[in-house]
Amino acid sequence: MAFTPPPPYPASHGLLNGKTVLVTASAGTGLGYATAKRCAEEGATVMLSDMHEKRLTQYADKLEAEIGRRVHRKAGNVTVEDDVQALIGAAVDEMGRLDVLVNNAGLGGTVDLIDMEDEQWQTIMDVNINGTFRMMRAALPVMIAQGSGNVVNLSSVVAWRASPGQSAYATSKAGVLAMTRAAAMEVAKKGVRINAVVPSIAMHPNLVKVTTPEFLEQIIEQYEAFGRAAEPWEIGNTVVFLASDYSSYMTGEALSVSCRHP
Repeated sequence: MAFTPPPPYPASHGLLNGKTVLVTASAGTGLGYATAKRCAEEGATVMLSDMHEKRLTQYADKLEAEIGRRVHRKAGNVTVEDDVQALIGAAVDEMGRLDVLVNNAGLGGTVDLIDMEDEQWQTIMDVNINGTFRMMRAALPVMIAQGSGNVVNLSSVVAWRASPGQSAYATSKAGVLAMTRAAAMEVAKKGVRINAVVPSIAMHPNLVKVTTPEFLEQIIEQYEAFGRAAEPWEIGNTVVFLASDYSSYMTGEALSVSCRHP
């Protein structure tokens, strides 16, 4: 398959000027940090959150240096209700309001269903589906009280595409899509929108560490229309679009980021 290189890194256009954004699991080299950076570059005031406090400080400081202004940060675990409540409270206290919540926290793993233990299954569900639920449950009352708000949930193409060894992850990410649709209908008339981004494969160092080059090459060859994985910032661009006023008539939608379905 011919390889199409990624486009140049995009210029900023102020799409999120005046907005505040909270991104979960945003310390590191993956989609969360790339998304937070793109939101900040588009003018948003951002808060990073992660369960690893030392790493959170490192990456929040890094983003501050890159954008030249303050980056808020608050450690927390989306599987712990007290942490979730504290995180939403800190976002409102420090940024003045909460316009956008990006539910990026997620956990994967490749295990065949017959080999999976209850604890493995429950851990994936608790982070991916229950964590998204807890964050929305805490954030939506704030947004409703404001009369406006926007939630962007991160799902995955495996919610749609059959992949061996992905039963738990696929189930959790399909659940995120169902919850996105239902919750969006509950709050639409209260000025709040909820949508989901459905990435295919995005290349970053953490993925390389846990996946063999042969498997990545096979997946890219089989499924990716451009003959390459997405750059993390390309997923971040899609989140920016959904977080911006350019998607004002979209809610309950699942926006796929360029994968070719078999």
